[in-house]
Amino acid sequence: MTVPDRVLRVDLSAGRVRSERVPTTWRERYVGGKGLGARYLYDMAAGVDPEAPANRLAFLVGPLTGHLPGEPRYAAVTKSPLTGAFLDSYGGGSFASRLAGSLGDHLGVVIEGAADDPVALSIAGGEATIEPAGDLDGLDAAETDARYPDAAVACIGPAGEAGVRYATIASDGGDHHAGRGGAGAVMGSKDLKAVVARDPPPETSPALEALRDRDAERFAESDAGRWLAAGDTLETVSFADETGVLPTRGWQARRFEGADDLGVERAAERAAGRERPDEPVPGGFRISPGDGESPAEDADPDETVPRGGTPIALGAGLGIDDFDAAAALGGVCDRLGIDVISAGNAVAWAVRASEAGLIDPADHGVDRGLSFGDEGAARALIEEIASRATPLGDALADGVEAAADRFGGADLVPTVKGMELASYDPRGAETMALAFATSDRGGCHRRARPVETEAVAAPGWTPTERAAVVAEEQDRRAALWCLVADDFLADAFGPETAAEWFAALGDERDPEDLRPLGERVWTLARLFNLREGFTRADDALPEALTRDTEGGPGRGEDEGTGPERDGLDPDAFESLLDRYYACREWDREGRPTARLLDRLGLSDLPDASTPVGSAADVPDPDGDGDGGGDR
Repeated sequence: MTVPDRVLRVDLSAGRVRSERVPTTWRERYVGGKGLGARYLYDMAAGVDPEAPANRLAFLVGPLTGHLPGEPRYAAVTKSPLTGAFLDSYGGGSFASRLAGSLGDHLGVVIEGAADDPVALSIAGGEATIEPAGDLDGLDAAETDARYPDAAVACIGPAGEAGVRYATIASDGGDHHAGRGGAGAVMGSKDLKAVVARDPPPETSPALEALRDRDAERFAESDAGRWLAAGDTLETVSFADETGVLPTRGWQARRFEGADDLGVERAAERAAGRERPDEPVPGGFRISPGDGESPAEDADPDETVPRGGTPIALGAGLGIDDFDAAAALGGVCDRLGIDVISAGNAVAWAVRASEAGLIDPADHGVDRGLSFGDEGAARALIEEIASRATPLGDALADGVEAAADRFGGADLVPTVKGMELASYDPRGAETMALAFATSDRGGCHRRARPVETEAVAAPGWTPTERAAVVAEEQDRRAALWCLVADDFLADAFGPETAAEWFAALGDERDPEDLRPLGERVWTLARLFNLREGFTRADDALPEALTRDTEGGPGRGEDEGTGPERDGLDPDAFESLLDRYYACREWDREGRPTARLLDRLGLSDLPDASTPVGSAADVPDPDGDGDGGGDR
């Protein structure tokens, strides 16, 4: 088999496509996916406006995409219009595997420039062509997909065309999304409506087939495999509620009385059928709501229900305890091409801002009141956001942080680096606050999920151990996203296993060379963000998380030491952040040290505008003279 070693470079302004070989050192150090995308992004000039033609948008796979167990995925890598930071977002489904098959010996497409009119990029046989797509203008994700019955499509909906800063790239008609951070808005700014993969998935050799069968079985027997087989990420709803980390009614509570009506048991009751692939691997769990009574009477009964983020952000987060109503809101977002997590948080912020008297919806073109539990009002506001049709919708289309800057209410809904938080409330799991704050793309729960470790941790779990768990999880997932592998395989797919896969592909690699891959790529993304002006202040504890929740379980209430409270302590967080920096060999301002860059083979990378730290300035939070770095 041919090991992919090229990329397609597309200049939409010039209408030009060319193929170029990836530098050998780049392939060795970054592999593909997230790592290779970060390297191409760092090679871009500093300070580029995310919606300017000069911003790059890469659609990337890994050398093993289409062969690995799990749901195939592709990486969309760009500079985020929501955060101004590094962005890698992942979409699954048939588009990912057909993109790998259509690219031939290429690892992806790196796009810059902007077309004068709407275009589509068609990929087949290792080549790409730019085609007019004016007839697709204004179509939603499902309608766009239907125009290409013999191909797989990644496209934007109306939200991407309108430049909503958390617009998604939708594939499989809106069933899958590269969701967070606004890669869809970057596509819209380039007048790129769709990327079309026309060839079938790549053929898998017998050697790779044998490895896939083996590792699919290994995964099925792992804790993550059994969890996903039981109910996929819909189980997250009950887990978050039981452990007291379920964001409820705009982050005002951590448990939701209607959680049982949003989880996998309710979904199973409503199911017209449960569909999974033949192999017991991550992904593939979708439930059709069926017919039956629902407040969302106009919902399509054949719509599929997304994973756990939808009932959390659009159910509990909005005080909606009806499964069908939350699913219907998710369907609206899917078709419009808008991130369900950011959209749910935007509506929640608007409700809370209205209750606090910061905004009057009537003054902003919204013709009905806003309240938690009102599916109709939420739907109307989401549609206004996607089209920027009203002043309030237009403000929220730039994100919660931008709306709060304009109207006040920065302490209502938490954000990190401008991105709204997802899935877990850190006031019930403090290590999640660190994971959110240090995420390279903003408030993301997929970079590390220490909430799961914290739920079973021994009482003596130290701050240094907490920081190390966050860093290790971030590195592990960063490595998987270079492949690009389903991150649920993390515990079953280490460097030794990856080396076996590369060998079967004909690319011999030493496991020891793969071991620092995740740390190297995480550090590269950090260098990019530092160059774009991010500092320690951006690794901040959101003010909203210092507030107490409704009835939140307290800390320190024994012995009459004080009233029950659960808001996080900013001083304790800063101490934990010091430990994280020490663990990573970053200085007190969060800058990777020259010694670290040398160890990771990155010492030749930083340009004059990229700040680099000194080993002498690495925090020593334990006061033992050892600044850390030994994990």
